[in-house]
Amino acid sequence: MKCIVVDDEPLAREAIQMLIEKTDNLELLQTFNGAESAGGFLKNNPNTIDLVFLDIQMPGTNGIEFSSTIPKETLVIFTTAFSEFAADSYEVDAVDYLIKPVKLERFQKAVEKAKTYSQLFETKNGTSNIETATDDYLFVKAERRMFKLHFSDILFIEGLKDYVVICLDNQKVITLMNIKTIHDLLPKSFFVRVSKSYIINVNKIDSVDNNTVYIGKSEIPIGNIYRDFFFNEFITKKLLNK
Repeated sequence: MKCIVVDDEPLAREAIQMLIEKTDNLELLQTFNGAESAGGFLKNNPNTIDLVFLDIQMPGTNGIEFSSTIPKETLVIFTTAFSEFAADSYEVDAVDYLIKPVKLERFQKAVEKAKTYSQLFETKNGTSNIETATDDYLFVKAERRMFKLHFSDILFIEGLKDYVVICLDNQKVITLMNIKTIHDLLPKSFFVRVSKSYIINVNKIDSVDNNTVYIGKSEIPIGNIYRDFFFNEFITKKLLNK
């Protein structure tokens, strides 16, 4: 995957560059100290960049604002020194976010996720969609096949760009759809939207803190506008009813 790094701090750019050099199948094309210069490069090199490592807090145009101008086919991984920005990163279709200083293992995990999604996008079928939904399962058309997905098997659903990624224990199914569309079809008794980009199956939660839901090895951020409803309706009430 061809990538660029955008960060106003020289040491931070060097740190990400070192991580890229230690990661297979990543090719760093260039680094930039701000959104303006990076935007010019993207404009002059259309369809060239697969992945952008993007700092959030920068002078001038910040990373959140800049990400909205990045082409849809280019994936974004945010880098930030402030964990409170994590939920914001998922409001603009980021693949992942990394807290500085970034450890190699966590960096490579984010890159693997980006690679997986990039490959899924390459095999997408433009007619992919939900074909049938019942009380217990739905049929999803993806990769020129029909997938029968039981609601009880779904761990969580991630919205990314114009697609949703339906995550099960050993499988991910991507289909062309708005996340609101699939949310409307899911049982509201155990599926809840926790951010603009994520819907979770509350029965699959392993643990939760104020900002994050943990399902298996996945860390799912809780958006600010969804937090109160999630905790009041799905955490506090269920504990009180036990």
